[in-house]
Amino acid sequence: MMPSRIARDPIAKSKEKALTLLDQLGMSHRSHHYPSELSGGEQQRVAIARSLMNNPDVLFADEPTGNLDSKNSKSIQSLFFDLKDQFNLTLVTVTHDVGFAQTFNRTLRMEDGQWVE
Repeated sequence: MMPSRIARDPIAKSKEKALTLLDQLGMSHRSHHYPSELSGGEQQRVAIARSLMNNPDVLFADEPTGNLDSKNSKSIQSLFFDLKDQFNLTLVTVTHDVGFAQTFNRTLRMEDGQWVE
């Protein structure tokens, strides 16, 4: 709820939006758990829900699958593209996962601090 509360949305509206997003991300059953009680994949889904609280046009993600096992990584990758379509988002992602990067419409590659072709 924090991004919505920082934006000064009413508590009831913030809570309703947060629970709706958690439900869309398959996390509503874990809404009363602390972060330390969640798996890495669950923590990532909550972070994604938090990033969507204020209806952004662009979603920035820095290594969104970097700390996940391959199963959770694929799940999060798929989720990003589902959310892109559902919320009409532009995704900007930094990743070392070449396979994930290749699923985007456009990629830019950096090597030793320089953009490369």
